[in-house]
Amino acid sequence: MEKVNIKINNMSLEVPKDATILEAAKLAGIEIPTLCYMKGKNEIGACRICVVEVKGARSLVTACVYPVNEGMEIKTNSLKVQNARKNTLRLILSDHDKDCLACERNGSCELQKLCKDYGIEDEDYFKGEQTKHDIDCSAMHLIRNNNKCILCRRCVAACKEQYVSVIGANDRGFDSHISSEFEKPLADVKCVSCGQCVVNCPTGALIDNDTSAKVNEVLNDDEKFVVVQTAPSIKATLGEEFGLPIGTNVEGKMVAALKRLGFDQVFNTDFAADCTIIEESHELLERITKGGTLPMITSCSPGWINFIEQFYPELIPHLSTCKSPQQMQGALVKTWYAERNNIDPKKIVSVSVMPCVAKKAESKRDNEDAAGMPDVDIVLTTRELAKLIKRAHLDFVNLPDEEFDSPIDLGSGAGTIFGATGGVMEAALRTAVDKLTGEDIKELKYEEVRGTKGIKEATYNVNGLDVKVAVASGISNANELMKRIKDGTADYHFIEIMCCPGGCVNGGGQPIQPASVRNFEDLKTLRAKALYKHCLLYTSP
Repeated sequence: MEKVNIKINNMSLEVPKDATILEAAKLAGIEIPTLCYMKGKNEIGACRICVVEVKGARSLVTACVYPVNEGMEIKTNSLKVQNARKNTLRLILSDHDKDCLACERNGSCELQKLCKDYGIEDEDYFKGEQTKHDIDCSAMHLIRNNNKCILCRRCVAACKEQYVSVIGANDRGFDSHISSEFEKPLADVKCVSCGQCVVNCPTGALIDNDTSAKVNEVLNDDEKFVVVQTAPSIKATLGEEFGLPIGTNVEGKMVAALKRLGFDQVFNTDFAADCTIIEESHELLERITKGGTLPMITSCSPGWINFIEQFYPELIPHLSTCKSPQQMQGALVKTWYAERNNIDPKKIVSVSVMPCVAKKAESKRDNEDAAGMPDVDIVLTTRELAKLIKRAHLDFVNLPDEEFDSPIDLGSGAGTIFGATGGVMEAALRTAVDKLTGEDIKELKYEEVRGTKGIKEATYNVNGLDVKVAVASGISNANELMKRIKDGTADYHFIEIMCCPGGCVNGGGQPIQPASVRNFEDLKTLRAKALYKHCLLYTSP
């Protein structure tokens, strides 16, 4: 890699020739603040928070998009730079709802942190007219409050990356705001409810449609029997909410916390994930051997289901008929478990903890009521569970490791890796191959479907049959595969699709990491590694 010599704050450095000032500074251990920048997605230099001094330049330059060159001398923290950043922050605050104490992002807001870092005490320094926006509560998965929006356009970039692009900048000048076509509420546009806009928002402009208060109510109702299930990926992400390193497996502490919150039973969704694997692999083999609709496509990601229903309804017959693990487990709890333990299912409140805000709407779909009532009553995101734990003042990091409750405590390594892109495919293939051969095949590897690449393809020869598969994560990649199916160029037998890039470990309900982390750490890979490491504790199904 070709290098150039530069100086940052009088320190001589050798950095890659194609680096930006922001990236070069990071290599030197200097964090230049940003608000709008998202690496590879939103490189627009709009917020002006990242401005730095460059010797010879006529004005301050934006570090996020300005390339380094040989002999460049840069100052990232001069008084001129500090004052410019302060004034930018003051201007943002002049048209911002500053009710920080009541804000959902209080303590995790990137704007709030920068104001504290730069000692902004005069928040009304540029006091003047303020725009007023109605709060959009129409969507089941999130709430949009443009009064807290800073027009960074990170949500717009995230939505564009997800293909659907249902939000963008409307109007001009002082009236500019983020909205949908013709100012429609989110519930009336083709939003797939992935929540990627929420995890990328730096402020409280986009937040969960929080249901943690409902859970708190039922936990304090002695007439209710409250059961909770946790999705496979939660164990790999929940720790981030309590300061633990990204990718720390906190399954035992998570279970301990849920028991201390007062849940009557704490169950493992890995159990239902395994049930899904068994059903899905059986359905795949039946379609292959009996001439069913191929390729068969997974049906466990609700954001993906929203997409195919709205954009490719003619391809719905390709979907697997299996319920998602969340819904399958909810049905088991209110039927088989209730009957076995002589519990009236009407008294059971079924709660799930999911990485995905789209799961909230999935639980309300038609026909998700095996016992004549909703299979799942309340869906929490990882963030909402963390809120409950913090509200109860549990010392999460120092909790002992405890185990899920029997009999829905079991789960295989195959169920665990559902949380990573390629995990459902690998798990189903393991089971399908064993069924086709009649043997427990352990030496067949599935490395080709692992990793965070957007589209992965592989062919596995089993008993003389070439099984062709594809894996896609992120709606843009899903759209590419759908186009191939529609034009007849896809000759796959089986396709796994996850709505969020990287799969559930990067879901819209996962812990929100600031841009300073998202731009330089591979969250998807670090979190997925925890699941694959956990998988090694089990034998394959």
